[in-house]
Parts: sequence; structure tokens; C-alpha cells
Amino acid sequence: MKRYFWGMTLLMLLAGAVPAFGQSGSVKGVCKDVQGKPIAAAVVEWVNLETGRKYDLKTNAKGEYFSLGIAPGHYKVALLQDDKELYHFNGFTVTLDENVLDFDLQKEQAAAAQGAGMTPEQLKQAQEQASKVAKENNTVKALNEKLAAAKTASDAGDFETAIAQITEATQMDPSRDLLWAKLGDYELSSAAKQTDNAEKEKRYEAAATNYQKAVDMKQKAMDAAQQKPADAPKVLASSQETIASEREESGVGCSVFFKTAGSPWPAQSPALS
Repeated sequence: MKRYFWGMTLLMLLAGAVPAFGQSGSVKGVCKDVQGKPIAAAVVEWVNLETGRKYDLKTNAKGEYFSLGIAPGHYKVALLQDDKELYHFNGFTVTLDENVLDFDLQKEQAAAAQGAGMTPEQLKQAQEQASKVAKENNTVKALNEKLAAAKTASDAGDFETAIAQITEATQMDPSRDLLWAKLGDYELSSAAKQTDNAEKEKRYEAAATNYQKAVDMKQKAMDAAQQKPADAPKVLASSQETIASEREESGVGCSVFFKTAGSPWPAQSPALS
């Protein structure tokens, strides 16, 4: 009798478990940016508006995401990249079936532009501007990673790695004065560690050359700016005077100057913005 009782109980539990497991749906979709390209390594965040339960789904290289076991209900669904929201849908309904929700930022941008009364030409200009901003943000992010890696290496006394990191950064974008200034800093620091006099002089000269590039770029940027920093003339004068003095030196004199004067470039932020 007891066996029968426990057997029936087990059967009831199993029978009840089947619909419980099956009472969920699946979600999938494709995420594309304003250029229509897949958004890889992003997060599609599903938040149940009734329960607050959250599901974070990552996109693959094709911008696709998929998940089983999503409880039915109404959701706020947000597309996130680097912890920043790109777009969201509010009140999307998940059923027991397969639920498809795509993020097409190009399409959404076009719809928003049409609603705002923009012409196709104005929309094209807005998309091009958005593309430029996105490209700039990606470039700055990559350069800041190089700057951070170089600083870590420099703090550890590994100036060769620091120089390699900043050299790669200057190849990615040679128009940043900060990069050339930091390259000069690391070359200057590495020169003191050289035992070969010819190599030492070579690095001092390389430092001076890169400092000069940084100053020239800074001067050009300040000349083009409508509002110049209050200390701009002082900063440039100091850097230019130091480099000019070094250029007048030759041979051992070049090394002696740098050893006493240090970096001619004023202290700067370790990151671009």
C-alpha cells in the first residue's frame, strides 16, 4: 500500500513538472547598427515588467541572440553595448511560442527622422554624422587601451613595451599630439637605461623629434581653435624653448641636457576623450 501511495505521488509530481517546464517561451533576434552592420558582443537585456526578473543575452559575431526558458509576460528589452543603451522596446509580449525581436537601428533612425519631418537628404547627413561619431568613439577607446597598457608597462620599468604600445597607437591615428608626447616621454626614459652610447643618443634624438611633433600639432590645434586656453602661450613657449635648446646641443651635450631637464612636454591626462 505504501509503495502504491509513494508511486502515485511520484507520478503526480512528474506530471505536474511537465507543464511547469513547458510554460516558457524562447526569444531570438538580430541586432544591426545604423549602417546595417551586425552588432557583435552586445547585450540584449530582457526585464519582466511584472516580476522584475532579468535575462541578459549576448549577441554573436553575426549580431544574433537566442534563449530558451523565458517566462511569458511583458518585457522591457534594451540593446546595450559597453554598458550604454543603444535602443529599447517597452512592453514587448513574450508568449509560450518562439518570440522574435530584432534591433534594426538604421530602420529605427529612419522612422524617427520621418516622424520629425526630416527629408531623405537630412536623414543621410544624420546617418553619416552618427557613423563618424561611432568611428571616433571606437578609435578613442582603442587608443586609450594602448595608453593604459603603455602606462602599466612604464610603471613597471618596461619602457620597450611602453614604446611599442604607443608606436602602434600613432600608427592607428597619427593626428593626436598626446600620443607623440607620451612616445617622447617613454623614449626619454628608456634612453637612461641604455649602456651603448650610440643607442642612448639615438633615443634622446627620437624623443626630441616626437616632442617637436607634439608641439607642432598642439600649436596647429590652438591656432585653429576659436577659444584658446588661458595658459596656451605659456605651455607652447615652454615646450618650444626646451626643444630649441636641445636642438642647439650636439653629441654628449644632448644627453646631459635631457638628463637635467627631463620631459619638455607638460603633464597631461593619461587618456584621450
